[in-house]
Amino acid sequence: MTSSLFFRAEECLDENHPFILSLASYSETQSKQIYVISKALGSDNTYNYNNAVVLLVPKYKICIINLDSTCEDQFEVFCDDFIDDLGYLSDKFEYKKFIGRPREWKDKLIVQRDISNINSGSIEEFLQQISIDDKQDERKTDFLISLLIGSINDISHIGAETPETLLDKVKRKIILFDGDQSRFIYEKVNKKRVTIQGLAGTGKTELLLHKLRELYVNNKDNKIVFTCFNKILAQSMKTRIPDFFNFMKVEEQIKWEKRLWVIYSWGSGSSPNSGLYSYICSHYNIPFIAYSPNNQFDKVCQAAINELNSREEIKPCFDYILIDESQDFPKSFFDLCELVTQNTVYIAGDIFQDIYDRTIEQSVQSDYLLNKCYRTDPKTLMFAHAVGMGLYEKPVLRWLEDNEWAACGYNVIRDQSNNSISLSRSPLRRFEDLETASVSSIQLIESEPNEFLDNILAAVDQIKEENPTVSPGDIAVVFLESVKSNYNLADLLEVQIVKKYKWPVIKGYETKDKRNDSVFISNRNNIKGLEFPFVICVARGSIMDDIYMRNTIYMMLTRSFLTSFFVVNNMNQDFIATYKAAINDIVDDGIMQLREPSPKEKEAQNRKVRIATQKKRKSLIELIDEVLGKYPEIDPSRIRSLRETLPKLILDEYDVYTEDEIKARTDMILSVILTDSLSGKKA
Repeated sequence: MTSSLFFRAEECLDENHPFILSLASYSETQSKQIYVISKALGSDNTYNYNNAVVLLVPKYKICIINLDSTCEDQFEVFCDDFIDDLGYLSDKFEYKKFIGRPREWKDKLIVQRDISNINSGSIEEFLQQISIDDKQDERKTDFLISLLIGSINDISHIGAETPETLLDKVKRKIILFDGDQSRFIYEKVNKKRVTIQGLAGTGKTELLLHKLRELYVNNKDNKIVFTCFNKILAQSMKTRIPDFFNFMKVEEQIKWEKRLWVIYSWGSGSSPNSGLYSYICSHYNIPFIAYSPNNQFDKVCQAAINELNSREEIKPCFDYILIDESQDFPKSFFDLCELVTQNTVYIAGDIFQDIYDRTIEQSVQSDYLLNKCYRTDPKTLMFAHAVGMGLYEKPVLRWLEDNEWAACGYNVIRDQSNNSISLSRSPLRRFEDLETASVSSIQLIESEPNEFLDNILAAVDQIKEENPTVSPGDIAVVFLESVKSNYNLADLLEVQIVKKYKWPVIKGYETKDKRNDSVFISNRNNIKGLEFPFVICVARGSIMDDIYMRNTIYMMLTRSFLTSFFVVNNMNQDFIATYKAAINDIVDDGIMQLREPSPKEKEAQNRKVRIATQKKRKSLIELIDEVLGKYPEIDPSRIRSLRETLPKLILDEYDVYTEDEIKARTDMILSVILTDSLSGKKA
């Protein structure tokens, strides 16, 4: 029984127990998050009484349930010990100074019940009995639940007081792991390879950090590697992990390169600890193969596998390997990691990072599939998919099969009578306040060619009027087309923002900084990976059925977690009429009611996508810019120099290799250049 809404700790009852079944059913039908635990997840607490469980439902009282009414005294001891341990966690993670000591909240926020009393009525009736009237107490309960499921929030940052404005409610929402996320962190899986795939914004890297902490703390002898394709990302994670361990109050000091390695995938032959491949070569005395145009990573990993398989015995050198951004790697790298790992290789990657990706069906078979996007409001995500894939157009630009829609988090209902299909997404806790507010998370604005500046400023005015606590860093303006006229408009916009609002501006194509005190203005190439409460997307030209343009629009629209404004040239009348109607359906009903293409139309469009993706539709400099965007630490002046140098090094390969191969080669060459620069060599 798996669900993102329901979580049962492995030691708590049988999954077919009537109480568990009724809770799981209620959780799914009412879209309500529910957890059943017997101790704080991830803790090593032990209790003498084993016939008690704890029911956690956000915004309801914590309920400790006795499964054996003949053992009331032992149950009372369990309750006292459990509350003591919860108080300890509150003190440990500095919640106590904000929510008080256990004596101040245990009688108001925790109740005790016998299982027989619960089974006598419906789950709905029972929850009414443990409901909370006070909003501040609801927030305190959610903080306590976060402690019990290990989803620790920085209470000093988001505050214990109940936020008043809609913007603050979403920004300061208490984050709680859902069922799928909790299972990945805490479930014991006896497999050599565990895959976790998810949409962008589902928190995969954060989950890997929690899994890393769990593995590191639970066994003092574990030797663990965290790896990724990009060298700069690996360096960033090596800084981030100690901060994360400190925040999670890990008491044991990190033993770098003895128990924990954070390294990128390839490395240098002269430095074994610089990369996972270089470490493996050194440890097993395998010849290290350096990068060259003829030596791609797939080839060198396969050579290492062949060398190891030729030996009588391969003694693993690591207990666990965690791989982030798995979509960047060949299968041979995962096979190599398995050969040198004693227990489990955890592999995390994106699905649908590109909505024209043809490999989405492979992700359906993942061990953990995360399809709840907590960065973007579900209705915004639906509209972005609709525009990006041309779902309301004829012919459609991209269509998924039912299992692929489900993998992306959609509920699918068919109407055979008129050959239609309805797609919807379940509501999310982070955006529950939007469900009751009279706010549209998507606004489509048609603009005269000479009125774009006025329309952008009008959107900013609306944001300020509806959100009194908005700060400049909450707003981004993103231009679809990388043309000179847009850069000129960006300059005019900067002047007007400074003049009208007294706000500073940052241009993403000039610097990689993103600051809370500045409005962010960017082209399409410098927005990926960022998020803002409000994004104003600007399309000044014709919106065509080009798959790269549509995928870019999808990516731009999903940078917001409150509202995306889509300002479109009024030359696109058919597009505007079609998608204004789509917004009404999505916002009013939460449903996309779509015409399902015929098999002939699907095949024709799939053929067009295959042909388009095989062609090199992006320029070489666009591909290089995508790679440079993964290196936020590079100085802007160095970026300009690299944009001149890199094309000369890659030009001969442009007509031979795919876009992914060109980006991988660019990434590898860039890593070499940066490494040589750091070591004092002339690049």
